[in-house]
Amino acid sequence: MKTSPDAGGTEGCLLFDRSSALDIAAFVVAGVDLSPGDAIPSDGDRRIDRALAGFLFTCGPDHIRHPEPVEGRGDDACYPLHGSLSGTPVSREEMSRDGLRCTALTEIDLACGGRAAIERCWQVEPDGEGVTLQDRVVNIGATGFAPMMMYHVNIAGRLLGADTRIEGRSVEGGSCAWRFGEGESAHFCIPAVASMDGWAEVALCALAGLGGRTLHVRFRADTLPFLQMWRCQRGGADVISIEPASHRLAKRPELCASGELVCMEPGKSRDYRLAFRVG
Repeated sequence: MKTSPDAGGTEGCLLFDRSSALDIAAFVVAGVDLSPGDAIPSDGDRRIDRALAGFLFTCGPDHIRHPEPVEGRGDDACYPLHGSLSGTPVSREEMSRDGLRCTALTEIDLACGGRAAIERCWQVEPDGEGVTLQDRVVNIGATGFAPMMMYHVNIAGRLLGADTRIEGRSVEGGSCAWRFGEGESAHFCIPAVASMDGWAEVALCALAGLGGRTLHVRFRADTLPFLQMWRCQRGGADVISIEPASHRLAKRPELCASGELVCMEPGKSRDYRLAFRVG
């Protein structure tokens, strides 16, 4: 899929990963791929190593973040790292004739024993200056489950410079240095602050390796009410990630006890939306 993602009309190109739910393996702007490639840390899960190397991969729909025990089972079964979706091939897909719209269906067996479908639509925005993702998670199983989703937008650390900053209404003071926290790796998770239209936005500004351009990421805060940010500059790893999330950073038992894991019954669905552009 091709788009003109910045105000100057520089052509961009998306490379989809059909072997992993139609996530984005590469995003090339002005001849530069924003994805981190091999410059990532490994958690020992080959699915996630592959996904993290790309520009965008999706956590969920049954779990996000690190493995935790499946509720109500005594066989030591755990939700896998970042959930069950990553590494699942699409069941079917269709690209529009003009190449500006791509839809896909991915059906997945969940770690809790249920089944879900991801109805995904990528769309180049009418002005050609951005891309929108719309996901619908549908419970196609016989039992209910609590949907969880998180989108990892991964950017190569080599593209960042001393003047690069994270900016947005969700960030305290509206702006912070990209090398936040202490040490070689750090993360935070904060409530997303939405505009009147219900969308929250965060930007990675002044990307030195991309001619000073800015990456803008927007997301619907009704179903993605948290903004998580993660960076890792350790050994050969050099990556920063913008991660809109459905749930705050807490263990599943805590989320369950506070009523934040809401069961979705068979036949029901939930929608998620995200958009990005370089300008």
